[in-house]
Amino acid sequence: MALRTSDSSLNHNDLAELASRDPSHDVLRRQSPSLDAIFKPKSVAVIGASETEGSVGRTLLWNLIQSPFGGTVYPVNLKRESVLGIKAYPTIASVPGRVDLAVIATPARTVPGVVRECVQAGVRGAIIISAGFKERGPEGVALEQEILREARIGNMRIIGPNCLGVMRPPFGLNATFASKMAMKGSVGFISQSGALCTSILDWSFRENVGFSAFVSIGSMLDVGWGDLIHYLGNDPQTQSIVIYMESIGDARSFMSAAREVALSKPIIVIKAGRTEAAAQAAASHTGSLTGSDEVLDAAFRRSGVLRVNRIAHLFYMAEVLAKQPRPKGPHLTIVTNAGGPGVLATDALIMSGGELAELSEPTLDILNKVLPDHWSHANPIDVLGDAPPKRYAYALESLRHDENSDGLLVVLSPQSMSEPTKTARAVAQAAAQIDDKPVLASWMGGRDVAAGNDVLSNAGVPTFDYPDSAARMFGYMWRHAYNLKALYETPDLASAGGVEVDTEAVRTLLSDVRSEGRALLNEYESKLVLEAYRIPTITTRVAETEEQALEIAGEMGYPVVLKLHSNTITHKTDVGGVQLNLRTEQAVRDAYARIRGGVGAGDFLGVTVQPMAKLDGYEVIIGSSIDVQFGPVLLFGSGGSLVEVYKDRALGLPPLNTTLARRMMEQTKIHEALKGVRGRPPVDLDELEKIIVRFSEIVVEHPEIKEIEINPMLASHERLLALDARVVLHPPEIDLKTVPKPAIRPYPTRYVEDWAMRDGTVAVIRPIRPEDEPLMVDLHKALSSESVYFRYFQPMKLEQRIRHSRLSRIVFVDYDREMALVVERENPESGDPEIVGVGRLSRSALNPDEAEFSVLIRDEVQRQGVGTELLRRLVEIGKEEGLSRITAEVLPENAGMRRVFKKLDFATRIDAESGSIHAERVLV
Repeated sequence: MALRTSDSSLNHNDLAELASRDPSHDVLRRQSPSLDAIFKPKSVAVIGASETEGSVGRTLLWNLIQSPFGGTVYPVNLKRESVLGIKAYPTIASVPGRVDLAVIATPARTVPGVVRECVQAGVRGAIIISAGFKERGPEGVALEQEILREARIGNMRIIGPNCLGVMRPPFGLNATFASKMAMKGSVGFISQSGALCTSILDWSFRENVGFSAFVSIGSMLDVGWGDLIHYLGNDPQTQSIVIYMESIGDARSFMSAAREVALSKPIIVIKAGRTEAAAQAAASHTGSLTGSDEVLDAAFRRSGVLRVNRIAHLFYMAEVLAKQPRPKGPHLTIVTNAGGPGVLATDALIMSGGELAELSEPTLDILNKVLPDHWSHANPIDVLGDAPPKRYAYALESLRHDENSDGLLVVLSPQSMSEPTKTARAVAQAAAQIDDKPVLASWMGGRDVAAGNDVLSNAGVPTFDYPDSAARMFGYMWRHAYNLKALYETPDLASAGGVEVDTEAVRTLLSDVRSEGRALLNEYESKLVLEAYRIPTITTRVAETEEQALEIAGEMGYPVVLKLHSNTITHKTDVGGVQLNLRTEQAVRDAYARIRGGVGAGDFLGVTVQPMAKLDGYEVIIGSSIDVQFGPVLLFGSGGSLVEVYKDRALGLPPLNTTLARRMMEQTKIHEALKGVRGRPPVDLDELEKIIVRFSEIVVEHPEIKEIEINPMLASHERLLALDARVVLHPPEIDLKTVPKPAIRPYPTRYVEDWAMRDGTVAVIRPIRPEDEPLMVDLHKALSSESVYFRYFQPMKLEQRIRHSRLSRIVFVDYDREMALVVERENPESGDPEIVGVGRLSRSALNPDEAEFSVLIRDEVQRQGVGTELLRRLVEIGKEEGLSRITAEVLPENAGMRRVFKKLDFATRIDAESGSIHAERVLV
């Protein structure tokens, strides 16, 4: 049994192939028709059109009528019969034709009424140029909300207010008040700053940069980053998306859109305002180490977005990523005819996180044969100042198959014997034969090298004025490729360590604490939280009296540690509340007295007693605190009492899998030590990954938690052990619905449920997860040709179906945009888990309130009710997610699915054009 619908998987073997379309099945295109009204209008009304020289209304109208976009332009002016010689209309309602796009340039106070009239006239898109809204305070905010309410009535989409407007150079649309029309090109540019837009526009003419779209997004009242990233991601005119950002807006929408689009089109961002940490107010170590800008970096990494630091780098990287393959590693080989530029490039490379490639022996042998005796015999490869074009070509050909090199940088410093143009031709020809690693060039100089630069650029080899700039671009390329790879790298099948956690025990504990009016868990309670998620903790027992402490210490065996047991003290060390290495009864008595005397009576509930752990490893910290935009943020790094001093940490966004947890660890310096140094055996990094994953599960499954940290966790080759823990909850008076949610929707555990097939076989129906890729491979291997044909409407080879690049896009689900359920049972023969069915619900490209569904069932379990149950659950999920209807398409001969439709009250009809069966069920 199989059902065909749009499929969100893409066909790719490596990162370059991620951008290609698999012709064997459809890819869901999440493109809103209302944005077409803005970007591809057939008619435009300028409301506020004016004859006044230099006014915004006049400039807008002039730009539109001067542009060859082929549509009709209607001036709207209450007082004039014509504007710029064109018949004007007093209101949008009086315009005789249908208007797709309204460009509004009237005073702020009038805009809500104008929007209301546009909605009544059936206008589907608006650009509000007018300023004077939230930037002016509460009165402006109220105006914006009134505008939004009116627009929602007619499903009208709005860009702005307070923006420059929108250009679509490929279609000749210039709905801005800029002085010039941008050149045609393949870069989609979005900016929150109208002033920066005009500066970039001037710069683009000088640098010959063209645009597929040029958008001033303004204050993002309606259309935000996520909408535009999705639109440009589906726009065939756009090859890369470049963003100037001042605020993130809807973080979850941005993350969702970027994660989907970044694999096929590079998204490059410069973010202004590296402000102080929003989380600095937190009292925990974690809070003091996480800041809004660092969190934004983590968000960009998690979504595959490349962040750069200079405006010029935005467009450099757009060109580089459009012309060259992404590097597979950080190792760059530099070919130069001068030592100094090679040294400068090396410095820039290392500072950008790259590395010099170590030339392989076969490559050295070849270079020794084709280069003069006095060449550098190392990387950078100095081909000497008298290098003719052939010498450069020989060097590149020698490096073509060097497995140690992930990219090439060719540098020419013009000297009296140099031939810049001929050398450029030779390099371009050699570079054309290298398709698995990027080739960059730096032809240094002015007029003498201009022709050579043109040759290289026309051949698809990006050129830079200086070699250090080129090396920095390679560093960006490598980091970008590294982050993208993590998005769809299959994690460990036992991502959470294959252990059961006690979510309900933690939920009950946190509820009890909040009901007592408390927000701070004591150390003992905090460790109970960790233990429920199978995070190993050191034995901790509570002693309310000195005698109890002595008794527990005797049972544990000396030496022991005493710590303050309190429901109010945040950091015990600050008040002398931690006493270490106590070896005798008297030492315990003295320590107890010191701890009790260091705090007030209301803060003292006794002590906890722990065995003194032998610190034979490293101290690490694992923590989480809340960012106001991105919700919970995770931290990993060097721990201990000097954690704020060393500040060796990495941030990440939950939920995590083992791949993402490893990437967090790899960003820290302590990671090198954990791998084993100076004869010390390595820490069990696989187990540490799983602990971090389970820690992230605590964070996303319990929104009551405001801050949580393990500091320190002892990490040695023998064990991983949480020595101290701290949990802070949101105050009881806080409504948890108002707490910032995770920027990435976590695994929806509420959809996990046992279920029995008709023959009594017990299975689990649950949402799909990245770790399921191997099981999905097995499912596809077991499918009959008929099931494959019913699913894809055509034959599809097994090799194609089980390709990692394809399946990874199926198992990595953005639960905000689609839901995939799998039916998992134990294999009757081996007892191993296997997936026997999968159902998917994907939001429609044309209407986000509608969704398409698909079902694929293993042949031997068909007629066991699996397809019916999956579809029934997808219908219920659709209702929960607020969908209005779900649809699908099947072949007429797919009798099994037609029976399912009938059972579940789906309306069916034959599509006259395709001959397939269209099924539909209205949910509301």
